[in-house]
Amino acid sequence: MLASKSRWNVNVSSMEQVEQLAQSLDIAPLIASLLVNRGFDTIDAAKEFLYTNDQEFHDPFLMEDMDKLVERVNQAIAKEEKILVFGDYDADGVSSTTVMMTALREIGALVDFYIPNRFTEGYGPNENAFKQAKENGYSVIITVDTGISAINEAKVAKELGLDLIITDHHEPGPELPDAFAIIHPKKETCSYPFDDLAGVGVAYKVAHALLGKNPEHLLDVAAIGTIADLVPLVGENRLLASKGIKKMQQTTRVGLKALLQKCGVELHTVTEETVGFSIGPRINAVGRLDNADPAVHLLMTNDPEEAKMLAEEMESYNKERQQIVTQITEEAIQQVEEKYPPEDNGFIIVEGDNWNAGVIGIVASRLVDRFYRPTIVLSLDEDKGLAKGSARSIAGFDLFENLSECRDILPHFGGHPMAAGMTLKIEDVHELRQRMNQKALEILTDEDFTPITDVDIECKVEEVTLATIEQLEMLAPFGVSNPKPKVLVKGVLPQQIRQIGNKSNHLKLVIEQDGSSLDCVGFGFGETYHHVSPGASLDVLGELSINEWNNFRKPQLFLKDIRVTDWQLFDIRSIKQLNQTLNGIDKTKLHILYFNESTLEEINLHADLRPYASMVTNDTNEDLTGKYVVILDIPSEEALLSNLLENSTPERIYASFYQKENHFFSTIPTREHFKWFYALLAKKGSFDLRKHAEDIAKHRGWSKETVDFISQVFFDLEFVTIDKGFIALNHAAKKRDFEESPTYRKKQQQVMLENLFLYSSYKQLKVWFDQHLTKQCTVHS
Repeated sequence: MLASKSRWNVNVSSMEQVEQLAQSLDIAPLIASLLVNRGFDTIDAAKEFLYTNDQEFHDPFLMEDMDKLVERVNQAIAKEEKILVFGDYDADGVSSTTVMMTALREIGALVDFYIPNRFTEGYGPNENAFKQAKENGYSVIITVDTGISAINEAKVAKELGLDLIITDHHEPGPELPDAFAIIHPKKETCSYPFDDLAGVGVAYKVAHALLGKNPEHLLDVAAIGTIADLVPLVGENRLLASKGIKKMQQTTRVGLKALLQKCGVELHTVTEETVGFSIGPRINAVGRLDNADPAVHLLMTNDPEEAKMLAEEMESYNKERQQIVTQITEEAIQQVEEKYPPEDNGFIIVEGDNWNAGVIGIVASRLVDRFYRPTIVLSLDEDKGLAKGSARSIAGFDLFENLSECRDILPHFGGHPMAAGMTLKIEDVHELRQRMNQKALEILTDEDFTPITDVDIECKVEEVTLATIEQLEMLAPFGVSNPKPKVLVKGVLPQQIRQIGNKSNHLKLVIEQDGSSLDCVGFGFGETYHHVSPGASLDVLGELSINEWNNFRKPQLFLKDIRVTDWQLFDIRSIKQLNQTLNGIDKTKLHILYFNESTLEEINLHADLRPYASMVTNDTNEDLTGKYVVILDIPSEEALLSNLLENSTPERIYASFYQKENHFFSTIPTREHFKWFYALLAKKGSFDLRKHAEDIAKHRGWSKETVDFISQVFFDLEFVTIDKGFIALNHAAKKRDFEESPTYRKKQQQVMLENLFLYSSYKQLKVWFDQHLTKQCTVHS
């Protein structure tokens, strides 16, 4: 057996709907199954999802208060009032600021932007910034990607005589700010047909309304925030992302081109992964470590030299961010393991003095990946007595809902079901930890603490073709609510398996099924090599891709998980470093068996392994089910081992079958051997075996052990007498069969057991164990 890393939730398709879509849209059944499983189970729904080129965006004026915003902005332009765009410091906030600024400038507004410093001001609008804006002559403030929780700040704005317009997408609380206008698709009173827009999506709708047309020239920027902020890539977000990526592939923005060059990405190769793993992190890095203004300037500049300088600055920030994340993550992991072990905590909260507040969200994600618990990482400021935190969750635990019940100790809090940010007093951290742990234990079951992987489809190897994978790209861009499809292939054989990479930490696997084969690559799966036996039936889970090398294209599966549901046999009969091998076996399941008292000393079994070893006798009755059983030596009788296996099935058997004696012959001497030796005795009479046995063996090309064995058999049958080494025929002996000799029978048994366990092939040994294992060990998906 080899357990999977996560629980597999396998979707099952309606074959009738699959066939209908496949025929109507002329797509592969595998693609049709994916569409059905994702809810696009009618021809119209599937067409709308697949073919985005001709689709239009919703009317922006369907969003409540949009008309008020446009009217107020036009009034400000007419009166030459100054407008301030108040943004946020992440990729969504930066791209939202860029979109709003660009649209306002294009219609002639006097506008500038302000993004608060994460470290000195924290998240969202603040009184001091509003007072400063008033002093600097601004009369209208438009927030982007922030503001829906700014109850107090809205009051301050009103007192200052500022018209505050909020555009946001974060979860609205029970009370909304008293603002001039609130553009938010999730407002209860808003009837906009799509409510999952990112902050930049809301800003894009505002730009559409202000410009009086769809601002396609802003799609490349809109795609950045939409993808980076991990909103569901369906509906209007899918339009923004797919059309934005196409726009990005041809962008004329010198800043974006300079940043892509720093990432080593060519324009025509840009995908959603480019945004998620290259552009987004670099924009985020600026606001995580310092003021985010340079990121906005990069997206808006027309100066190639400035763009190059800003791109280099952002690259430097990103490298520094990576180092800081690594350091804090290591400290956080140590804190969890030493103070808040996952087995005792359903919710993890860790804290550190002056941990960089800009990266604690990344650290929280790393901890969730490692421990699979809802997690909050807090940066403590002892001087102010405050803890600034970032939270990430797991399936089944709504962060926003549960943290909302702690608003009495969370004066500044906002977020989503899966992510949140907050500020609280250091003295309240213990209370928050207790409450969240209690809630987690009430809501989550033991099963919930095992990661779950949604498997989109199960297929056969023969179904994985280049044409099918090319059609798969019709589902892109992939992201939240439209992830890269996870494909399950069950019951395949490992045709080839080897470790690759400088540290052998990756896996190259070729699987075979019914005559069809498929290449698989598993990054970080190198250790799996030691847990897959020859001939094991594998279930592999992964993402399909096309491997292009030397102008040759072939299907490929990127492994995400792998399992073996049956028991496995590992042949370690030829292993020389036995102790080292056994030390590498999971100690929680290790069970070592031996049959001969002297074996442990003869093989010099390490002291730390001896507690796992037990000697098998006729009275031994152990349940080996679920164990990793090591069989050290050969049993004296076959039944000693077979009886142990009658009522239990180990997950794995490691067959060593150590044998001390040097075997100079693998079969019992023939009757011709015995006949010649008897004739020698009749001719020579008595002679000293101690002196002449070696010479006789050399003369016949035997081993000395052969001479000794024949002599002992003759003695057992009373054919000879042996006295002080002298052997002589007993002429009065009666005719008897060799089987009557205990020495002969023992040798027969020994040879049979050696041939069965020591000299058999892997396949023969596997057949023997299969015949004696009466239960089947399986893992249920």
